Amino acid sequence: MPADTPRNETVNDAVTLTDLGWSDAVAVACAGEDAEGLIPMRVVSVQRAIATGLDAAGERPLGFPPELRAGGLAVGDWVLVDPDTGRIAKVLERQSLLSRRAAGVEAKPQLLAANVDTLFITTSCNADFNPARLERYLVLALDAGVAPVIILTKTDQTDDVQDYVAQARALSDKLAGVIALNAKDPLQVAKLSDWCGTGKTVAFVGSSGVGKSTLINALTGSGQATADMRQDDAKGRHTTTARSLHLMQNGGLVIDMPGMRELGLHDVAGGIDELFDDITALTSQCKFRDCSHRAEPGCAVQAAIAAGQLDAARLERWRKLKSEDSLNTTSMTVSRRRARALSRAHAAEQTANRNAKGNKPPRKT
Repeated sequence: MPADTPRNETVNDAVTLTDLGWSDAVAVACAGEDAEGLIPMRVVSVQRAIATGLDAAGERPLGFPPELRAGGLAVGDWVLVDPDTGRIAKVLERQSLLSRRAAGVEAKPQLLAANVDTLFITTSCNADFNPARLERYLVLALDAGVAPVIILTKTDQTDDVQDYVAQARALSDKLAGVIALNAKDPLQVAKLSDWCGTGKTVAFVGSSGVGKSTLINALTGSGQATADMRQDDAKGRHTTTARSLHLMQNGGLVIDMPGMRELGLHDVAGGIDELFDDITALTSQCKFRDCSHRAEPGCAVQAAIAAGQLDAARLERWRKLKSEDSLNTTSMTVSRRRARALSRAHAAEQTANRNAKGNKPPRKT
């Protein structure tokens, strides 16, 4: 099919590619590819050996070409598919990508979600509320160019809702919104409608048990399992076990993600600078270019702390994120180089073995 004429007709006149998030930007990305004979689909789930795509005709399993692995595909991706084989031929350029350092010892990225417009960072009005963790999610969103909205749940369990709201708003002036609600009240869930609607894609992140699944159930009309937090430490239990994309009742799409115990950041220097733009501005005013902002004379950062203009705890959180991002980014670069070197060595060995076999003298009979 031509790249500039996406297939909008439907089997049941209910869902179009526009409903699935097809936009002018995606059409431009598609126009830059050889799309003749291929169909565009939105990836709704990714497993180890197979993905699931969705278009106007419905869902279908998608196969991977040899050069693509499950780890290189994200829920929310737009792909071009061979209609006969169901194999992915192209992954279209992403408008946004959320990624983290994969959990475990091996330094490699894990793709979380693609082509997201708004990230709903969900926490609750109890011990789960953690400014440092919220800042991690904010950095992730800002670096990806995704609008961040903080959702405060379990408002029915506290008398200090406005204090939580004030603390959330104080984290950044880049927030698209701070919403406090009871996830079990449909009327309050309607507060999220400003960021939802036809063609828009939102994603939920946050700890387990803060109400993400309850909110998604309300938006989609589904009935997936939910689990409350433990009351002793406000820690939740995982109910979502894999990332997946769903249609919302009133238009738009939502990506559900499991609660993340770890959010290792990498390649997000731009997001850190944007979230901590006050500190970034101060560092440029220090007397010494290599100032560590600890005890050097002429340090504008320490002067701001002494004057009560900057919170010392915020500076330490900035230090930690900068250090972690630098370490993880360097580790992944080294890992990629090592993997490429091993791949080249393996290919050279295979070539040498084939040549050796071809040069063997014929066996004597």
